[in-house]
Amino acid sequence: MVQPTRRPRGVTIIDVAKHAGVSPMTVSRVINADPGVRDQTRALVTEAIRELNYKPNMMARSLVTSREIRIGVVYSNPSAAFMSDFLAGVFEEASSRAAQLILLKGKDGKPPTKEAVEGLIASGVGGIILAPPLGEVAAVRQVVQDANLPVAVVGATARGAISVGIDNRAAAYDMTRYLIELGHRRLGFILGNPDQSASAERLQGFEEAVDEAGDVTTQVVQGDFSYASGLVAGEQLLDATNPPTAVFASNDDMAAAVVSVAHRRHLDVPGDLTVTGFDDSTAAVTLWPPLTTIRQPVQELASEALQLLIREMREGSSPAKVARRPRVLKHELIERESTERPSRPD
Repeated sequence: MVQPTRRPRGVTIIDVAKHAGVSPMTVSRVINADPGVRDQTRALVTEAIRELNYKPNMMARSLVTSREIRIGVVYSNPSAAFMSDFLAGVFEEASSRAAQLILLKGKDGKPPTKEAVEGLIASGVGGIILAPPLGEVAAVRQVVQDANLPVAVVGATARGAISVGIDNRAAAYDMTRYLIELGHRRLGFILGNPDQSASAERLQGFEEAVDEAGDVTTQVVQGDFSYASGLVAGEQLLDATNPPTAVFASNDDMAAAVVSVAHRRHLDVPGDLTVTGFDDSTAAVTLWPPLTTIRQPVQELASEALQLLIREMREGSSPAKVARRPRVLKHELIERESTERPSRPD
């Protein structure tokens, strides 16, 4: 009987390690140009590779490189709905790319301390992604900049960083025009956190649409993107002598709070009061009525930021010291049951 011929086994990384008298991990570090390998050890491994005519498996090498990617995700956003969507996008993208995530959360909605960020960097992360609003917190950005790590910010722009976001001004303009076209002429607007550029941009879009209409009266009150601030703002707006027929809140959490205030006052939404939000987070579809809102593709923003960050880390380029062109994703106005024409037009 003819025996099947056995296919010759190629030289493996284990063979190289045995020949050089080192561990397979050390061989992998040499192949991947790890600067932490001593010159003498690097020479031994390089000679063993030459003598055995070892050809590294590029697919395996790619997988090893992917496993070594460790990324810090820093966040402190007070909106649980927003962060749920953001982290879902980050985790999904990281999983598809075999990247390891290290999370750092600020306490009580505040940015993490300088020491906490330094500790994250010291843990060996190769890059950092800053969730809104931390891309605009100078102290956090400075620590990352001093470490000379690649960094991606979402919802903001920062010198030398990858920036991913939407056109907040245009999105707020679109929503305000929508309300005006429904026939609303008394509009309430709830601002977001005054320390975030998105708040000012959304107010700008609101004001542009109002100015174009010319026959609209407005009430603008301060919030901070939290549900609690939306409760206070909603009370302020509805306590007015001539309250608005429609309220546009700068995020869904605050809009949901306004709906709650209206219900406590036995007002029908949208029969007595139209309410709209911003983000299209889970909060927009988990209350009654579901919110008409601006869809900010939060998961896609997070995924895009992480993808670009990983690309930069793999290319091994140093963070640029000049402003980059921000990556701008599209927004969408989502119409649901929280809006209709005013019952008594002015």
